[in-house]
Amino acid sequence: MKGKRIVCTVTNDLNYDQRMIRICTTLADAGYDVTLVGFERKKSKPLEERAFRQVRIPIIAEQGKILYLHYWIRLFFFLLFRKADILCAIDLDTILPVYCASRIRGLKRVHDAHEIFTDLREVITRPSVYKMWRWIANHTIPKFPVGYTIGEAYAENFRERYGVDYKVVRNATVLRPLQIPEKKERFILYQGAVNVGRCFEQLIPAMKQVDARLIICGEGNFYQQALTLAKEHGVTDKVIFEGYVPPDRLRDYTLKAWIGITLFEDTSLSNRLSLANRFFDYMHSGVPQLCIAYPEYIRVNSEYEIARLIEDVTPDSIATALNSMLQDDEYYYRMQHNCMAAREKYCWQEQAKTLLEVYRNL
Repeated sequence: MKGKRIVCTVTNDLNYDQRMIRICTTLADAGYDVTLVGFERKKSKPLEERAFRQVRIPIIAEQGKILYLHYWIRLFFFLLFRKADILCAIDLDTILPVYCASRIRGLKRVHDAHEIFTDLREVITRPSVYKMWRWIANHTIPKFPVGYTIGEAYAENFRERYGVDYKVVRNATVLRPLQIPEKKERFILYQGAVNVGRCFEQLIPAMKQVDARLIICGEGNFYQQALTLAKEHGVTDKVIFEGYVPPDRLRDYTLKAWIGITLFEDTSLSNRLSLANRFFDYMHSGVPQLCIAYPEYIRVNSEYEIARLIEDVTPDSIATALNSMLQDDEYYYRMQHNCMAAREKYCWQEQAKTLLEVYRNL
């Protein structure tokens, strides 16, 4: 199978999608000819050099139905004429053009499911949007019998809903040699999208009760509201917004952090069954984390206690958990030691074996 041409399609920024960078690099290193396709925004930064090809398709709108319609049409024609042996749709938002192009050309197709897309909060709260995505999912996913997703809970959901048996390729971080540095400051880190549903309404006011800084690395659709919350609660001296941070700098922030934050509101099934990238990033830096008690996190934490799990996300419960991790050194260092053991099992090198098996079996 070596030398086969794979085209992967996304709607994310190609420079910041760490999962796709790992996947495409792994496939390229295994001898596949890989192209990652996304769309180009007005503020897109120049592409970084990678081991695989990268293509950006210009779009006329950056949000709403016009974005998807225009991008799907352009992506469909791109896939129709691009030399390829395998087309891979990343999530539901690129699956329709991939399905159509693969049917017309008789190409193999793969579904890489990062989300239970039809159950995202921004989908289920808008009836017409929900109806559209449900129709797309019901008419396409069963016709993608080959695929993989980010956790066992997601895989079970896809099996029950669509009758597809997807492999599990977790968003685990690449295992690298690690020496935990001396931490001069016990600061708390949130890394990732600053989006609705990430519990900032509870986390930011909780900082009034916590004697430490919270550094937020990322931007998103809740960024301005988060800035406003910090002002309203008088914690602008404690809550530091760094905006988008390049991966190399982000790794440095994570390595030096005392606690990581992985919180999601229980507003959708996709959230409840999720397994976030940052969960593994903290683990691989030897950083214990405050985490929501959802099935995938409970599954890992029952094997390796690396996180303080909370069920009720309130300012008080967050503050209590953070203070225990800041003040109880015996508890903290036990979790830090467990991170070092867990990272040996939950690492990209192990997940890559399953990924390559999927493509070899095609």
